[in-house]
Amino acid sequence: MPGLGTITIPGSHWVWPAGILLLAAGVLMVWAYRRAPQIGPARAIAFGLKLLGLLALAWCLIEPLWSGQQAKSGANLFVVVADNSSGMNIRDRGSEQSRAEILQATLQSGTSEWLASLSEDFQLRQYLFDSRLRRTTDFSELVFDGTATDMGTALQTLGKRYECRPLAGVLLMTDGNATDMGEQSSDLSGLPPVYPVLMGRARPPRDIAVTNVSVSQTSFEDAPVTIQAKVEATGCAGQTVSIDLMEDSGHLVERQQWSVRQGDAEHVVRFRVRPERTGVLFYQVRVAEMSQKTPPSKIDSDAEATLANNVRTLAVDRGRGPYRILYVTGRPNWEYKFLQRSISEDEQVHLVGLIRVAKREPKYDWRGRAGEQSNPLYRGFEPTEEDEAEQYDQPVLVRLNTRDERELRDGFPTTREELFEYHAVVLDDVEAEFFTHDQMDLLRRFVTERGGGFLMLGGRESFRQGNLQHTPIAGILPVYLDRLPADRLTLQMRLHLTREGWLQPWTRLRDNEDEERQRLAEMPEFRVLNRIRAAKPGARVVATLGDEEGQQFPALIVQRLGNGRTAALTIGDVWRWGLRDPETHDDMDKFWRQTLRWLIADVPDRISLLAKHRPDEIGRPTKLQVRAHNKCFEPLDNVSVSIKVREPGGESVQLTAEPVMTESGLFETSYVPRRSGGYVAQATVTDANGTELDQATAGWAVDLEALEFQSVKTNRPLLERIARQTGGRLVETDQLDHFARSLPHQEVPITEAWTRPLWDLPGVLPALFVFVATCFIAEWALRRRKGMP
Repeated sequence: MPGLGTITIPGSHWVWPAGILLLAAGVLMVWAYRRAPQIGPARAIAFGLKLLGLLALAWCLIEPLWSGQQAKSGANLFVVVADNSSGMNIRDRGSEQSRAEILQATLQSGTSEWLASLSEDFQLRQYLFDSRLRRTTDFSELVFDGTATDMGTALQTLGKRYECRPLAGVLLMTDGNATDMGEQSSDLSGLPPVYPVLMGRARPPRDIAVTNVSVSQTSFEDAPVTIQAKVEATGCAGQTVSIDLMEDSGHLVERQQWSVRQGDAEHVVRFRVRPERTGVLFYQVRVAEMSQKTPPSKIDSDAEATLANNVRTLAVDRGRGPYRILYVTGRPNWEYKFLQRSISEDEQVHLVGLIRVAKREPKYDWRGRAGEQSNPLYRGFEPTEEDEAEQYDQPVLVRLNTRDERELRDGFPTTREELFEYHAVVLDDVEAEFFTHDQMDLLRRFVTERGGGFLMLGGRESFRQGNLQHTPIAGILPVYLDRLPADRLTLQMRLHLTREGWLQPWTRLRDNEDEERQRLAEMPEFRVLNRIRAAKPGARVVATLGDEEGQQFPALIVQRLGNGRTAALTIGDVWRWGLRDPETHDDMDKFWRQTLRWLIADVPDRISLLAKHRPDEIGRPTKLQVRAHNKCFEPLDNVSVSIKVREPGGESVQLTAEPVMTESGLFETSYVPRRSGGYVAQATVTDANGTELDQATAGWAVDLEALEFQSVKTNRPLLERIARQTGGRLVETDQLDHFARSLPHQEVPITEAWTRPLWDLPGVLPALFVFVATCFIAEWALRRRKGMP
């Protein structure tokens, strides 16, 4: 039926005669009905029926016209876009055809009359879309092998492409499972009316899918890597599903089982892993029914809607080290021994010690040669120059675990090159006079600019007791070193975790709360505490010491500062922890390992490589960013950066990174993954002379069909939302013929006026005569029944 129009009365010569005749007939009817007896409302009803009939006859004489607006033939554009993604190959439950077969049958030339009807009134444009949008002539290119359904991108591309052209609308034929449109509303502004056509049924097929995976890494030693996977089951009630975590070599790490109780259910599983290797590692999460004995790659495809969503690959970067930590103490103590012992089996962490065994004051009065100012103990050893020889007032330092004889030869580093080669610095019982002002400022830059870690341990000459207030070191500590009232502390204090401490994996030594509370209750008491006034804003107190009177004093405080992190451990006798029994000694070693691992976590290297890959952007290039610094951690620009990408099949691709003009020391290139699996990129930086400066490695995982088969259900709500926001409507497949006939009468950019006699409209004239006859017959019957003349 045509759309709404308007009725007009032309200047016909029959208008006045029709009016005169109608007036005369009205006068006669009034005169006739005044003679009829009044029998309730019957006389008024009969009069009205006859008057309606006469009005209809008079309407026939004036020849009214019916006019309106319709799409101008061939002036407007209309787009038909079909989904070519592999997700269309799914066959819904109870359907004999897959969604792809239904779409092909709907578009089949020769049988799709709606396409021919649209082409008569519009300039038809036909497109296919999956991960990209492309033109087609007759949809013969539909092969349904696309790895993504970028529906939002396709619609926005069409909107921009026809922005200044008369586009009447877009017919979108898909199952609604978009890979680039989340639950949040997408920007659909500026789009023409979109008319989605849902392919598929509401009853989803039977399927098991890994819909989401995530990786988190902590300094918790027992399980530093946590892998979380979300599994969804459709139509599998009563089945048992196995969820396996496997290494890329095929080794089974762990298996968990899930009993599905409902037809549509979801389950979250966590794997806690302690990798034995370092560097970039790859794992796979696989799901399958327990009744199926064959591996997931060989399961009969009839068992599920698809097997493409049964496996997800993920990357874990454990780093390669070595991570070097500088430990500086003002006197020999137990802490260095216990620290070194705790990491003795960790090949990735190296503890370099600088221990002062004697202060600047001479402990003995050496009787040397006349006029000799240097220590006679160093006579006969290099250096021979008197001004370079050890003096009486020089401290006696011992270097432990150094890389070579030159490292720390002159004591604490005095240059950026020397200090910035470490990943973290630990100060233990050392006063401010040990450093020069420049060395303390250099330590501040080490944290804020280089991004290193800093930890101060408690002791007789730490914190305020070491006169560190009003120094650059006090500026990087997470606590204030203001003067405190001389309150007397009890001799015995116990360690407690704060709420923040319970949330930090590296501060806990057990994997459940009950055992952790029992461990804290059995810990030995401490007797040495460097009191502080308060933690600085932004710092977090993760542990406290409590005395017998219920007072709580900050014991372990941490803070992010600049590019690095700092921590303060105000307990001065942590060594007591390891002297009770072997079990508590192991706990202390574990605490030191986790603390040091936390301290060096996220500390940048001179050369860093970042692979910016988003799992929700399938088919998009992966950005590989390299940041290059010299030994002073100043950006390098006059260097060459090459990147070697190892693909899942073992092949390699060589790339060259180009400098980014907006940031010094940053180099970038792009790589488009073409296969599913794990990718490893290795960046090599060389200077202008061709000398290799350093290398960096990064890895990422790609699942090309992960999002495409994340859900096998048709997404009708999304299509309804698109139609509502763009001014269109959802069209069923069996309504396409009617839609094609009615579209020219909808609101379109270019229209033309049409006018035709009202009586030329199909069925109007017969309906009018039926109406007139009905009125007259009803009036006659009413008069006969009531006995009126």
